Amino acid sequence: MVQSLRVLSVIVLLVLVVGTWASAGEVLYNGIELPDEWPPNYPWSREPMRIPYLESPPEVININVGRQLFVDDFLIEETTLERTFHRPILYQGKCTINAANSVWYDPWEKIFKMWHSAYPLGRRLTGRKYPCYATSKDGIHWEKPEAGPASLPKTMPPQYFADATGIQADTISIWIEYNDKDTKTRSGRARWRYKIFHTPLYVGDPTRLQSGDDYCLAYRCSADGIHWSKQPVAISGVTGDRTMAFYNPFRDKWAINIRSGGESTGRARAYVEADDAAKAVRLAYVPADGKVVPWLWADRLDPNMHGDVVQHGSSPSHYRPDLHHFDPIAYESLMLGYFNISHSSFGKGQVILGYSRDGFHFDRPDRRPVLPSYEREDPRVWNSVTGGCLVVGDRLYMYGQVRDGTRLAFLRRDGFASMGSIGDEGQLLTRLLRFSGKYLFVNTDCDQGELRVEAIDKDGKVVEPFTRDNCVPVMVDKTLQRVEWKGAKDLSALSGEPARFRFHLRLGELYSFWVSPDESGASYGYVGAGGPGYTSFVDTVGEGAYR
Repeated sequence: MVQSLRVLSVIVLLVLVVGTWASAGEVLYNGIELPDEWPPNYPWSREPMRIPYLESPPEVININVGRQLFVDDFLIEETTLERTFHRPILYQGKCTINAANSVWYDPWEKIFKMWHSAYPLGRRLTGRKYPCYATSKDGIHWEKPEAGPASLPKTMPPQYFADATGIQADTISIWIEYNDKDTKTRSGRARWRYKIFHTPLYVGDPTRLQSGDDYCLAYRCSADGIHWSKQPVAISGVTGDRTMAFYNPFRDKWAINIRSGGESTGRARAYVEADDAAKAVRLAYVPADGKVVPWLWADRLDPNMHGDVVQHGSSPSHYRPDLHHFDPIAYESLMLGYFNISHSSFGKGQVILGYSRDGFHFDRPDRRPVLPSYEREDPRVWNSVTGGCLVVGDRLYMYGQVRDGTRLAFLRRDGFASMGSIGDEGQLLTRLLRFSGKYLFVNTDCDQGELRVEAIDKDGKVVEPFTRDNCVPVMVDKTLQRVEWKGAKDLSALSGEPARFRFHLRLGELYSFWVSPDESGASYGYVGAGGPGYTSFVDTVGEGAYR
């Protein structure tokens, strides 16, 4: 009977962690409860987005999914540590490839893959591009294999480029994923691992056209990322350029961020979601029919970095920044969002990072550009790319566009923000947490100081033997380091029970922590667009990916 109850408890806990409840009031993997009206329908505004889960965090936060990052105060009850946001370091070489649209690591073929863009016959023509394909063994040096249509033949017929239903577009985005439930062939279910979303000119119902240059979103599939379905799986109604799809694995939802906005917001993003990609694409339509809601925009905190002046009526004024486009990706326990903020009428802009724990509300606590520019290069063409955050050992590889080329920047694993102490010992007390793992791991740089951890029960009492004095001091600079206590084999005594951690840190930085069921330190969170050593886009291997 006891064993049966334990099994039942584990099943209930897993349901809460995976947390894709279809009913209203959905509870997410981390304990956040969504409102009955989802997605929320906010009016367009120049005010910064409110973040409900930061204003009213869950009473108990589930941390079974992924490394827990300190990009906001979601996990923090109180602290004397100081938060620092970090920026990537630009790779000084060049990727020697055209402007990337998407970069992923393919775990089946064990290579990096990039889909980039080029103009047919070397001419810009109408401005729409054609997808090309490149591969790499290290994510830095790229080759262009002969891969059929995707290798861009030098004599590509202009009429193919002009075909509005062909794979040509203002924007191209590739996704690799495991869930192919929305695509079948005559012979049964096919493994369509690759999905392409592109924005050709709209050729549907002429009564929906708003201008002669309206776009739609088309979605196709491929088994190899090279040869694509001849006909789209789905086509949207009228949208706009830079309309793109993305996958939220925490809720198993596909969503479309639609180019939208108006006089008060400039270029902005609207939102619609569905259980599969095809349905989401078909729902995407501007003007909205009730299922599409206003979503993201440049707000009053976004600076005009270049001070360009534009004419409004008879008097000049500074250009108001707008949201040119947006690229999200799941990383560990949250969604990263690349906000491509345009700062002038000529498209000058930079990429700013946002973070979301519910997939809709994005917090942007650091408004500095995340992708640094070469001083000698025109910064106006910095754009993010789909899937452009990959995990390679201790580092994140972050890709972006500048001019017609691809650039690469490096960031420490989980290195977006850290909580640190540069003098006397500081402390950080978490909110109440719940976990089913047994081993505590940290990502910390404290080789000149030390880190100790103690466990606190829901009544505020230190739990023996997980005390500060029993904790074996951590004095390393490592992105994966186990924390241990004298007199305890593991944390199994706290498994399933609400508890807090109090971190004591002197002369160091703490980037993240997590409780793993495995001694390998596997986080079971998402690793962006993958990376060497990972068998999927979830970290199930821990230290195995570092070798």
